[in-house]
Amino acid sequence: MPEFEIATLIAFVSASVALNLTPGADVLFITTSGAAGGRKAGVAAAMGVSLGSLFHTVLAVAGVAALIEASPAAFTALRWVGAGYLLYLAWKAWTAPPPAFEGQGARSAWSAFRRGALTNILNPKVSIFVLSFLPQFTDPSLGPVWIQIAVLGCLFSFGSIPVNCAWGLGAGFFGDRLRRFGRVMNRVSALVFGGLAARLAIN
Repeated sequence: MPEFEIATLIAFVSASVALNLTPGADVLFITTSGAAGGRKAGVAAAMGVSLGSLFHTVLAVAGVAALIEASPAAFTALRWVGAGYLLYLAWKAWTAPPPAFEGQGARSAWSAFRRGALTNILNPKVSIFVLSFLPQFTDPSLGPVWIQIAVLGCLFSFGSIPVNCAWGLGAGFFGDRLRRFGRVMNRVSALVFGGLAARLAIN
């Protein structure tokens, strides 16, 4: 088990929470499922989305392990490319319009869980994001980087469950407020993305 610095863990958890609060495709599915099928469907969709993200952690671990074995310098390059991608996401989030939570959700709990997991697993943008986000918090001096990414990926996936469940539970009650809140979180997310990119540049 890597012994992460407390400051690193605090930064990672804070960034993870902010990012999970940001409206996107997964949040859209969770909220529409909650609105269509009630609290059970919303929570089931949230669980499916959160557990589906573990698939992308496995891909990131395998990819980074192979990359480091081939060339440690390539991993450094990956981090810089990832920082550039996070800057792009910061711009997209800052300029995004207020989210619209209308869409096609799932009414039954099982359907919501299954579709939530598949929606996440089959979204290649999630893999790109995970591969850009997680390496920013690794430190080769703490041991094998792939193990650190595995631990951070699990923290990210399971830590997203409370936030995603809150989206599902609140979908049927606070539709208009969620829209306004989503605009604010887009801006917060943009600052988080930009801060992560700057963190790499400074260190």
